Amino acid sequence: MTIATLADVLQPALRDGYAVAGLVTLGWEDMRAYVAAAEAENVPVILQAGPSCRAHTPLPVLGAMFRHLAENASVPVVAHLDHGYTFDECKEALDSGFTSLMFDGSRLPLEENIAQTKAIADMAHAAGISCEGEIGFVGYSGGEASAGTDPAEAARFATGTGVDAMAVSAGNVHLQENKEGGLDEPRIRAIEQLTDVPLVIHGGSGVPLEQRRALARGSAICKFNVGTELRMAFGAALRDAVNSDPARFDRVTILRDTHDPLVAATRRVLAGFKGENQC
Repeated sequence: MTIATLADVLQPALRDGYAVAGLVTLGWEDMRAYVAAAEAENVPVILQAGPSCRAHTPLPVLGAMFRHLAENASVPVVAHLDHGYTFDECKEALDSGFTSLMFDGSRLPLEENIAQTKAIADMAHAAGISCEGEIGFVGYSGGEASAGTDPAEAARFATGTGVDAMAVSAGNVHLQENKEGGLDEPRIRAIEQLTDVPLVIHGGSGVPLEQRRALARGSAICKFNVGTELRMAFGAALRDAVNSDPARFDRVTILRDTHDPLVAATRRVLAGFKGENQC
């Protein structure tokens, strides 16, 4: 059994200079490929159930799927709730077997965000699992703009909540399809000076590859969330599978053809977060 908490995988990453990928899942095909890729690269992986995934599949089903994969994997696998917005949603994830809860109170006033995140962190820790919080709203490509994290507020948030990981806003954007721009490294360094909590970058698909590698090895960023990049790879593989035989209609045979291309794309992502001693 290799199911792990977020703290189990992030503390070694912080100590040894690498990052762990939080991979956004939408269904069985991608989560299975993500674990196969992690086993091939011999690295831990965080399977994440975000809001769109939960709208399609109930949390108890997702928890069982994550745990089945984790319990049969040769590497540590974290079952992570991504962007939980209420205490009840986080409690349902805990009851469904998740080993990590991410509460997103980033739109709330600072003190309210601290209070609500602390309540969820306390619940998680009492159950022996982990909690991630967010300070500084991370926006969306073509939608709401990001609000950069204030380092002093990040320090207050880390101390006041007791979270195991802290998502920050430093030029990152959700759902970004290209890798233009990059992260605000001076802001990241300023946050690092004030807290020793492992940092998380949401919207990792939009971060240039060399910056991802450099920060994984040389900063307190221990977790990069990657969704769009791999959804694009899955979509391309699915399109190829459908178009390869227009007469084929069995979705099991069609989806089977997405596995190897998605494993290959995921391996490239995971390899980019390795430390010098993991290569």
